[in-house]
Amino acid sequence: MFSTSSRLPDFPWDKLAPFKQKAAAHPDGIVDLSIGSPVDPVPDVIKQALADAADAPAYPTTIGTSTARQAVVDWLARRIDVPGVDPQTGVLPVIGTKELIMLLPTLLGVGAGDTVLIPDLAYPTYEAGAALARATSVPVADVTQYDGPVRVAYLNSPRNPSGQITSAAELRAAVEWARANDVLLVSDECYIEFGWDERPVTVLHPDVCGGSFDNLLAVHSLSKRSNLAGYRAGFVAGDERVVAELLAVRKHAGLMVPSPIQAAMAVAFGDDAHVEVQRERYIRRRAVLRDALTDAGWRITLSEGGLYLWAEHPSYDAYGSVAELADRGILVAPGAFYGTAGERHVRVALTGTDERVDAAVKRLQE
Repeated sequence: MFSTSSRLPDFPWDKLAPFKQKAAAHPDGIVDLSIGSPVDPVPDVIKQALADAADAPAYPTTIGTSTARQAVVDWLARRIDVPGVDPQTGVLPVIGTKELIMLLPTLLGVGAGDTVLIPDLAYPTYEAGAALARATSVPVADVTQYDGPVRVAYLNSPRNPSGQITSAAELRAAVEWARANDVLLVSDECYIEFGWDERPVTVLHPDVCGGSFDNLLAVHSLSKRSNLAGYRAGFVAGDERVVAELLAVRKHAGLMVPSPIQAAMAVAFGDDAHVEVQRERYIRRRAVLRDALTDAGWRITLSEGGLYLWAEHPSYDAYGSVAELADRGILVAPGAFYGTAGERHVRVALTGTDERVDAAVKRLQE
């Protein structure tokens, strides 16, 4: 009777079940580094903001509170050097950025016969969102090299799963291509405050976009920077024409961020201290895991930012690597989840507690 799910790619995490079972049998328990879900506490200042706003009987608005939108605009200017975003027309809160990416083509009227470009190594939601809209998704290494009509093109930096950071020059070239071909360029930047080997740049930076947001959207999330994956809070900013269209359609769908979550968003985007604490946690975990993997014969490539190590072993393909690590009680994600370019890699998340990460290091050393 209903067949929408048949158009979507397989949900990849279901394939990990037997490996998870094997890893869980380890005498010291599983070390689950397969999913980038935060494990560290929600900062107290954010929890207090949520509690203080808990008495919220009225419907929220789709456009969000002026306080939350202003906090986003201030954060854009303060942390990633993007001035000039209008809090009234240039930014829109969303119920977690996975929701936005999944629904974006549908909300904007992209459909059958349209092409959506996605990274050749990418989180599966880009492909699934195009499929939901009945559009055709095409994986590409460089959007500027694609020849043909395109409605939407996605970028992701730092990239999930590989951690690769797109340079300002590469972003400028993509912006020029998008404007020349009237393509909406959507940059998923949810790891932007977690650059390790270099500082990530947003597509909205003046040096990249020339001070104009035409044909551009940037997508940002609090899930990683503030450990708020359970809150489902993020925003999209950029081309005011596209933001207005998203607002108009989302109003009808009732896609509204709950008022207490918006209060927490405002405080989260206004506070940088907790982000620095979290950065230090990930820097430490990244260093010890990287060293342990390298010493055990794994090669780490890219991994310049984000919450993952992109690893390969000369003796195994992706699933062989997953099985080898599962024998040690360590669960990771096969690179094949993210495209053919990952068929010899695994993605190792930094989102384990210090105790579990240290357990993984010990097992790798053994």
